[in-house]
Amino acid sequence: MVFYSVEFIQFFVLFFFLYWLVFRQNIKWQNLLLLAGSYTFYALWDWRFLFLLAGSSAITYLLGLYISKTDNEKRQKIFLFIGLVFGLGVLLFFKYYNFFINSFVKVFSAFNFSLDIHTLNLILPLGISFYTFRSISYLLDISNERIKPTSNWVVFFTYISFFPTLLAGPIDKARDFIPQLENKRTFNYGLAVDGMRQILWGLFKKIVIADNCTVLTNYTFDNYPTLPASSLLIGAFFYSIQVYADFSGYSDMAIGFSRLIGFNVTQNFNFPFFSKNIAEFWQNWHISLTTWMSEYVFNPLSFLFRKYKKWGLVIAIIINFILIGIWHGDNLTFILFGFLHGCYFVPLIMKGTLSNSKKVATYNFIPKLNEFIKMAGVFTLVSLTTVIFRADSIKQACHYYTGILSLSLFDKPYLKSVELKTGMITTSFFILFMFIIEWLGRDQQYGIANFGFKFPKTLRWFFYSLLLFFIGMFMNTSGTPFLYFKF
Repeated sequence: MVFYSVEFIQFFVLFFFLYWLVFRQNIKWQNLLLLAGSYTFYALWDWRFLFLLAGSSAITYLLGLYISKTDNEKRQKIFLFIGLVFGLGVLLFFKYYNFFINSFVKVFSAFNFSLDIHTLNLILPLGISFYTFRSISYLLDISNERIKPTSNWVVFFTYISFFPTLLAGPIDKARDFIPQLENKRTFNYGLAVDGMRQILWGLFKKIVIADNCTVLTNYTFDNYPTLPASSLLIGAFFYSIQVYADFSGYSDMAIGFSRLIGFNVTQNFNFPFFSKNIAEFWQNWHISLTTWMSEYVFNPLSFLFRKYKKWGLVIAIIINFILIGIWHGDNLTFILFGFLHGCYFVPLIMKGTLSNSKKVATYNFIPKLNEFIKMAGVFTLVSLTTVIFRADSIKQACHYYTGILSLSLFDKPYLKSVELKTGMITTSFFILFMFIIEWLGRDQQYGIANFGFKFPKTLRWFFYSLLLFFIGMFMNTSGTPFLYFKF
């Protein structure tokens, strides 16, 4: 049930009516409705994993209370350890069990030992990576005395399962989200309108940009041995844009639906392709994950390795990005993807410019030439590395890179059908349109946050209608799953 499916629209309209018209005077009933709605939403995906979601929430809720109530530091650490082992253990089991078994068997087979260990036919529970990180950060923040645990189990269970952000984030921390659940909410017309505008922009990016890019990138990666280098390079660029439009489009919709019911959730993207170096890129890409990893992984590691000075920082950042890569799935490609991104930080660390961040074209309408070159360089570097992210294996990625480095880089790109050629031209136009709009709105939270406010009202509504027309033109009524649902 994706955000733009008929089923979700029916679900949300009914929920919205009950939430603001029937239960608006009673925060307890609103929170109960939120919890019931979130569990219903999740059950429509696969009801069997409701038990895992509820069980994980219950264990984290109780451990949070135990950590807070005991004055014995040793017991606090034991309760925290139990919570971390349980949360990470469940995540590792569902996400990486088969990977570990296969790797274990391969290692022994290299020494002519045959092990009779079989993998399991596991289904990855949707959203497990996201709600597990919420649970872990909750326990860590209680242990570090950054927050006090909530005694209201409805509030906590709703925080973990909040349906707009349950399946693919953003990953809100308890200290930012739980107070919103505990305080009375009233309908804010301006916030709701802003939410609808952000949903519209998210829909445009997902349906018009990402889904059209998918057709081209699938063709390129499925046929890469027979295509010229020019096609492979364009395919890498298109895939990078596909990932951005798909995931940031989802985030825009999740934030927009949250605003419609009175919540502000974490901004997840801040125009990352306008970054001038890799550090800026990661400050603006999947923000809720990168800030989570920085706070709970990178900062402790950098403190641990502080005696090694710059090299300690290098070690900490590479480990941090390897873990970000592993977070995405059970494939060596993700480990290599994270490792490379960590290595890209090394020149910045050695030059001491890691924290030197200045927004592009701060006082200008267009970027300076050196800014444009830096942005193009970051985009190219990220796109080429994303080949590893998309590949089924490191071997396939290496073959893809070998193809790009051939002399056919200067050949005319090949597409086997008129439909693909037309699709590439049309999609390129919409990509350019998206980047222009986001460049104009780069100081806002999303591309069209304030776009056209100085225009006459009729012209502004014409723009919104144009977006709706494009969305309707490419809409798939069955709904295409978002890319990050598999992570």
